Amino acid sequence: MPGIDKLPLEETLEDSPQTRSLLGVFEEDTAATSSYFSQLFKAMQRIYDAQNELSAATHLTSRLLKDYEKQRFPLGGDDEVMSSTLQQFAKVIDELSSCHAVLSTQLADAMMFPITQFQERDLREIVILKEVFQISSDDHDTAVNRYSRLSKRKENEKVKSEVMEDVYTSRKKQHETIMHYFASLNMLQYKKKIALLEPLLGYMQAQISFFKLGSENLTQQWEEFLTNIGTSVQNVRREMDSDAEATEQTIQDLKVASDPLYMPDPDPNKIPVNRNLTRKAGYLNTRYKTGLVSSAWERQYFFTQGGNLMSQSRGDVAGGLVMDIDNCSVMAVDCDDRRFCFQITSFDGKKAVILQAESRKDCEEWIATINNISKRIYLSENPEEIAARVNQSALEAVTPSPSFQQRHESFRPSTQGRPKTGRSGSQCSAGSESPALSSLSLESLVAPDTPIQFDIISPVSEEHPSQAKSGAQGRTNPFGESGGSKSEESEDSILHQLFIVRFLGSMEVKATESADVIYETMRQILAARAIHNIFRMTESHLLVTCECLKLIDPQTQVTRLRFPLSSVVLCTSHQENKRLFGFVLKTAGGRVDGRPVTVCYVFESNNDGEKICDSVGLAKQIALHSEMDRKATQKQRELDKAKEKQQEELHKQKQIEKDLEEQSRLIAASSRPGQPAADGQFLVLSNSQSEDSDAGEEGQKTGESEA
Repeated sequence: MPGIDKLPLEETLEDSPQTRSLLGVFEEDTAATSSYFSQLFKAMQRIYDAQNELSAATHLTSRLLKDYEKQRFPLGGDDEVMSSTLQQFAKVIDELSSCHAVLSTQLADAMMFPITQFQERDLREIVILKEVFQISSDDHDTAVNRYSRLSKRKENEKVKSEVMEDVYTSRKKQHETIMHYFASLNMLQYKKKIALLEPLLGYMQAQISFFKLGSENLTQQWEEFLTNIGTSVQNVRREMDSDAEATEQTIQDLKVASDPLYMPDPDPNKIPVNRNLTRKAGYLNTRYKTGLVSSAWERQYFFTQGGNLMSQSRGDVAGGLVMDIDNCSVMAVDCDDRRFCFQITSFDGKKAVILQAESRKDCEEWIATINNISKRIYLSENPEEIAARVNQSALEAVTPSPSFQQRHESFRPSTQGRPKTGRSGSQCSAGSESPALSSLSLESLVAPDTPIQFDIISPVSEEHPSQAKSGAQGRTNPFGESGGSKSEESEDSILHQLFIVRFLGSMEVKATESADVIYETMRQILAARAIHNIFRMTESHLLVTCECLKLIDPQTQVTRLRFPLSSVVLCTSHQENKRLFGFVLKTAGGRVDGRPVTVCYVFESNNDGEKICDSVGLAKQIALHSEMDRKATQKQRELDKAKEKQQEELHKQKQIEKDLEEQSRLIAASSRPGQPAADGQFLVLSNSQSEDSDAGEEGQKTGESEA
């Protein structure tokens, strides 16, 4: 290549100062080249690393877009359109990721490899040759100096020969080293231009190949897809802008409407006190003791739920029970350090809570609301609306809210009066109505004016005290069994299953042919619990065996109730809330209107009620098979006894025939009274023998007539 300076190899043996000066120029150029290429290598390394990161990030983006449909967002539903769109995006970006991976490979081969080879091989070779040249030059100078110090007066041929050999070897080595060193420096002038142009050429070719590959993959179809997505994004943006304008307008309206509410103690003439509330929520300050005589106040969010006063601190997921406000007393109190205080005292007087409202209006509304809830006063509502709301409350009291929105609304009770509902009591019943239930009247299922029993009372404890003192022998429960428990009644039972249940209530019913009677009983019991604000339930262990059902106290292990399995005529679970189940029992003691008394018991379980009903059904099947086996065994025993009796009768008949033959022989002998016996004496029959003979003759005649 013209224009390239070279070191003269012919002058290497002479090693003149001019040659050394020219060598210094080349060495300075080599140092500058090394410094420049070091910076260029770092720049290209950053390009390569950035491309690798871009390829990895593109691949990660594609994978995350594919996994979008597997994610579950609390506020996002199943958006199939968004999922399908992101899947298409993932496909496109995955192809782009493949293109980026190809680009990274091409950059590594065409850009990084040449410049790395130049730095690690060519420049490194120059450095090594420079060190070798310096060593050989020093050795040559040492040998020449030693040769120059040879004495001319006292010559030693051996020493002279060794010195001359040393000069020859060192000079030859220096000459060869400097020639290789000069040649490498001359070749470096070519190599640095190649190392500078080849990586740039590889980089440009890799980029052009990447763009071509992208243009081939991103066809017209993808361009139309991207155009459609861009249009959709613009539509969403316009919708967002309109929603933002509406939100801004709503904020302005709320600011104007809420301006009077910003005052902590508003004017009662402008905002009157609402004394007809049955639900209330808001922040109150509650007082708690910090010592024997000292106390402190804490701000919490309070709300009413059913017949309970609940509180919830910020950051808590749900509220906690403060106290039961059913039949409680509430009144305004004076505190030394606080205003607008009122006190709530439980019905038994054992617990009292002092709360501080923000204003006089808020204090009076809280007092009025708690009074309304405590006395169950539903103002400005007709009886039908009350019944509908009670049924709805009863269903919500036992059935959990299935959706996030319903849970959120239950945690945020309205501060205004209850909205009027248009639902009827039948629509809010505990069980969904079936065609059979719609064809039957309620009176045909449940006895009218039937009292509901909410507590578990043993049949023995309901007897008259005088009967209770008469001993266990005089006690009988409604199921026709003695009051004393059998010590070994279920020790050999095949089936033993234990369930945790809570007793909701029981009542007398009429019909037992359909499961609708249990659904209607559930509805009435839950509605009655909501009306009377009864939320406490007795927890028991339900033991299912092949002989009976037992309700056992979990603390004392005492049997509270015992139901014979034969008295269970119907058992089913609720159609919507599977934790509710009930069964109908037909009692043995007493009859009403010519029919046995039937009672429906309703329970709530921690498990699925269907499992309990299946267990009861399995127990009845096992009991039925056991009863059939028992009857078959008893019948076989009766047949065996009849056969034994027949054998005994036949044996007696043979004995009678033998006796008759003997009597006949004796009678024949006694028919000749004057004839002596064989031993010379007369045979005289006594009166008893005569009677036996007469009886024998009669038995013989009877036997002959029977034969």
